[in-house]
Parts: sequence; structure tokens; C-alpha cells
Amino acid sequence: MNRILSAGFRLSLVTLIFAASPLLAQKSKPTKIKAAAIQVEMIESDEIKLPAEFQVALYENLIRQLEKNGFSHVYRDGDRNAASVADLVVLQSTVRGFKAGSERARQVTTVSGATSVTVHCRFTSPEGTSLLERDVNGKVRFFGGNLKATYDFAKKAAHVANENFSTPGRE
Repeated sequence: MNRILSAGFRLSLVTLIFAASPLLAQKSKPTKIKAAAIQVEMIESDEIKLPAEFQVALYENLIRQLEKNGFSHVYRDGDRNAASVADLVVLQSTVRGFKAGSERARQVTTVSGATSVTVHCRFTSPEGTSLLERDVNGKVRFFGGNLKATYDFAKKAAHVANENFSTPGRE
């Protein structure tokens, strides 16, 4: 009888420890950088030969996704209105990798033919001080056109911006 009570006590103690560990292991959220607006510069692809339609699609999808994910003011490259904005963040992007896939191979095999693009995103202040740098990948593996990789990249880059920057009215 004593052995059963001791085993029950141990079991309940282990259960309590496992149940409480996620509560104790909560990470404190990193403080977000204040950003009233973001200016997106044209995406550069000096080292990587990138088709023109991919370069334009990367830029346009990125602007759309940033607007959709909480930035009320997204300025394009060369917009003079951005110069007077306080707490402006400038996004500079450089293509670091590109693998053109095949839509036909994806439809037939769903294993080969993946399209991927890797873009280095650098968030800076207007003076050029680096605030955050990340490599973001965009991929289309199974279904969809090759340009869907640019949409995937834009969603991931907007998510990085949303996680690290706070805008007025959105914390």
C-alpha cells in the first residue's frame, strides 16, 4: 500500500513539473523598434542574374504585403514625402540567390522543379544606421507559377518587419 502511494505521489509530482515548465519557460518578447513608416528601395540584383519580371514582382509584392501587414505608410524608392517622416525605416534588399524552377516539372513530379529566391533584407534608419538584417527565402515547390516565389518572399519579409517594428496604433 505504501509503495502505491509513493508511486502515485511521484507520478503527480512529475505531471506537475511537466505542466508547469511551459509557463516557466515563457520568453520575454524583444522590444520592437518604433517605426512610423517604411520606405522600400528597389531590389538590387547585381551579382545574381534575375529576370526583370522577378525583380518587379519582388518589389511590388513586398510593398503590398507591408501595407497589408500593418504599415499604414509605405513609401516607394525616391518618394520625396518620406524625407519629412519621423521614425522612418528604410528597407534595402539585395538578391543573394536565385534558382529558376520549372512549372511543368512541378506539375508532373511535384518533387523537382522548385523555384527559390534568397534576398538579404537590411532595415536601416534614414541616416544609414543598420537596425536589422535578415536573409529571407521565397520558394514555390509544388503548385503555382514561378512568380509565386516572389509572393512567398514578400509574405516572409513583411512578417519579419511586423515582428521587429511597431507602428503607432499597432503594438
